[in-house]
Parts: sequence; structure tokens; C-alpha cells
Amino acid sequence: MYASLKSITTWPPSRENARRFTLLLCTCSALGSLAIYSLSTRLPLSLLLLNMAALACVLAQYCLSRKSIKFEPQELADRLLKVQENERHRLSRELHDDIGQLLTAAKLQSEWLKRRMPEELQDQCSTLCDTLEETLTKVRDVSAILNPRQLTSLGLEASLRAHLLKTLGNTPVHWSLECHSRLTGIPEEMAVAAFRITQEAVTNILRHAEAKNLLVRLQRQPQGLTLLISDDGLGFAPATDPGREGQRGMAGMSERIDQLGGTLRVTSEPGKGTQIEALFPWAPRALERASTNKVMH
Repeated sequence: MYASLKSITTWPPSRENARRFTLLLCTCSALGSLAIYSLSTRLPLSLLLLNMAALACVLAQYCLSRKSIKFEPQELADRLLKVQENERHRLSRELHDDIGQLLTAAKLQSEWLKRRMPEELQDQCSTLCDTLEETLTKVRDVSAILNPRQLTSLGLEASLRAHLLKTLGNTPVHWSLECHSRLTGIPEEMAVAAFRITQEAVTNILRHAEAKNLLVRLQRQPQGLTLLISDDGLGFAPATDPGREGQRGMAGMSERIDQLGGTLRVTSEPGKGTQIEALFPWAPRALERASTNKVMH
């Protein structure tokens, strides 16, 4: 009994309790007004106060509804990003642990068969072994892209450098990674967001931009971590609403930035390359620590 009364008297009330209380007041107000009308007497002060309380509850309920509607899209975006990251991690584990182990077993078995095959079948066995080795390498690469485990062990800068080396190593793109400040102590969610945004930008460059030069720059600032990605590719016309206009990569970048309360600016024109500038603000507890780190020139 005490617990139920305590739940009713908490402030601000839950939406369910607010609806119940509003319904009770409106019912009492309506019955009282009907009784006064049937008796043809003057409106007492108590009934007037009851009507005002009912009106105040209706206004409070309206404000609570507006607040819940206002924050629903952001909460939904946060939830979708968390689900997406969890799904990436699950797929990465399955690729690495299950499919990777099966391919490794097949590779070992093919090497065992190669040693026992007659001479005329050695070339086919060698081709099979090479194909399995290449497939195993691809699976490991995809697993690393889905779940960059090295972020925890190596840090953001080393992880980005390893990704750029692996992704752009056999392409004509000349790339540069610049870090003008120490990137130690970066929060995990911020490091993951910066890595994913860079990953998406590099993928777009390889698929669409036909760029020759790429610059990725990270810098610790008093207001937060800044990320600059600039290329000299074909460029494009940035959409006002990337999600609705089919630019899913840009929409994903915006969602990650919004989740951390940051800002994203995309500057691009057809034939003039693309520049992406992202700011990840420090969390309140990390702001003081971040401001004490000096920038390395």
C-alpha cells in the first residue's frame, strides 16, 4: 500500500498516472457541473477550483506528450545504432570463429591432400590451396571491418592507419593520416564513431569519387575531437535529408554524430572533391581532462 501511494505521489508523474489523474479530475468536474446545472444554483468556489485543476492537468499532460514526441526520434536513432553495432559484432564473431575455423580446416586438409596427390594433379591442388588462403584472408578482413577489435588495444590513430593501409594499399589513391595531438583517453563510443565515419568515407571514395588524394586529420580541441576527411574526387551534391534521398552512407554519418551531440558539415560540388568535417564534443566528465592535454605541434 505504501509503495503504491509513493508511486502516485512521485514528481514528475508517469504518463499513465497523469492520464488517470486527469481523467478523474475531468470526471469530477463534469459531474459537479451537471449537478449545479440541475439544481440551478450558483457555481461554488470549490467547483471552480476543480475545473481549474482539471485544466492544469490537461495542460501538463499535453506538455509531457510533446516532450516524449520530441525525444522519440533521437532515442530511436540511438537504439538503431546500438542494434547495428551489436549486429556487426555478432557477424564478426561468426565469421572469425565459425567460418574462419572451417576455412582453416579446409586449407589444412587441402595441403595434406596435395602432399599425397600424383604429379599431374599438383597444379590443381596448388590452385585450391591458394583459393582457400585468399578466401580466409578476405573473411578475416571483413571480420575486422565489422568489429575493429584493434580500437581497444591499438587506439584510434593506429587503427585508422591499419585500415587505410589495408583498404587503400592496392589502389591509386595517395592518402595521408595526420594527428596533431595525442589521442589517448578517447571515449570508446567516440573512437568507434570516428572510425566508422572514416570507414564509410573511404568506401564512398573507392566506389564513387575516383579520387587520387585523400587526407584524414584528427585533432583534439578544447571543445571536442575534430575529424577532417578531404579528397579531390568527383564530388557530389550533398542532400538536405540524406536518408530520404538515398545517401545512406551520409545518413549513417549524421546519425552517429547526432548520437554524440556533435556536428557534421559536408562541403562538396560536382568535380570539386569532398570535405567532411565532424566535431565530437567531450562528455562533461571528460571535458576538464581533455582541456588539460596540450596540443603537439
